[in-house]
Amino acid sequence: MQSANALLSRRPHRPAPQITLGDPEIALRLGRVHELCGQARHTLAVTIAAQLGGPVVWITQHAATEFLCPDAIAGHITPGHILFVTPAKRDMLLWAMEEALRDGHAPVVVADLTAPPAMVPIRRLHLAAEAGCGAGVCRPLALLLTPGQGGAPGIETRWSLDPAHHHGAGHWTLSRLRARMAPPRDWLMTIRSSGLVPKISATGRSPALPDKEACSRLGAKEQPHVA
Repeated sequence: MQSANALLSRRPHRPAPQITLGDPEIALRLGRVHELCGQARHTLAVTIAAQLGGPVVWITQHAATEFLCPDAIAGHITPGHILFVTPAKRDMLLWAMEEALRDGHAPVVVADLTAPPAMVPIRRLHLAAEAGCGAGVCRPLALLLTPGQGGAPGIETRWSLDPAHHHGAGHWTLSRLRARMAPPRDWLMTIRSSGLVPKISATGRSPALPDKEACSRLGAKEQPHVA
């Protein structure tokens, strides 16, 4: 009877555990699979990993030609806290991610992919992350790094990070391309030792960048300027 009363209660449910990147709207729910794309997706993944702490499991293909530079990431996270995994076979990459999530001892598990995976593997990753929430010591966060604008089906959210140096050196555009409960939105960001930080307007709030479709209808001289 008590459980039924709890289900029928009008009281708000406890919000799902999540992390935010300087703004309550820039949130990633723990225990779920998120997709990161854009030119600076690796930087975004390192920033998120630094906030949650190690150990971080970073899975990439055995034949990969690009790797994280320890000197470049040392200002955000200790390179020794990252465990690099390079499966010999391409089809073992998502399997390795699934096992790391199910173990529940790594707060962040990253898979650097050459193309978005299909729905079934992502569903398996969600189930593995949920299992890891109860089996280990943390609520693991799964990050899929995909080229271009991404496109993996069934993910919790999709984020893109790209340079925005026309706004000044060290500026980046963070875009929420997809989320289950929130519309697309862009933010102008800077990177500090603490991670990504939204630019703050004179009102003390982090301003959203102008709508891309609206800007495309304006001439170059008419486009809104973000301070």
